[in-house]
Amino acid sequence: MDSNDQTFSIRRRAHSFRHASRGVVAMLASQHNAWVHALATLAVVVLGWTLGVSAVEWCLLLLAMVIVWVAEALNTALESLCDVVSPDFHPLVRRSKDIAAGGVLLGAMGAAVLGTIIFLPYLLLLL
Repeated sequence: MDSNDQTFSIRRRAHSFRHASRGVVAMLASQHNAWVHALATLAVVVLGWTLGVSAVEWCLLLLAMVIVWVAEALNTALESLCDVVSPDFHPLVRRSKDIAAGGVLLGAMGAAVLGTIIFLPYLLLLL
């Protein structure tokens, strides 16, 4: 079959999921910050479950977590591509890596603020 064939195929969709899963595993295997995000995700889920946050709050928390994970994945992909394109130091490669990492930081900071806004009232009720 022609590799350019655009006909829908369950088999090709399954392969796409396999490739994407391999990417997530590679990110977790190579990025220490991905483990920090994993621990933060686990903490948010446990805290949200324990405190009984509302459905809307769960949606906001989920959105924030996904934003951080997507930013980390894109940052990891960009860093890998930069390392192939320019294995030696180049100031513009460094700049692009710094900007991508800054995007992850902004997402994580936003998620932390959102988590504080959602969880703080519940935690204050426990005092």
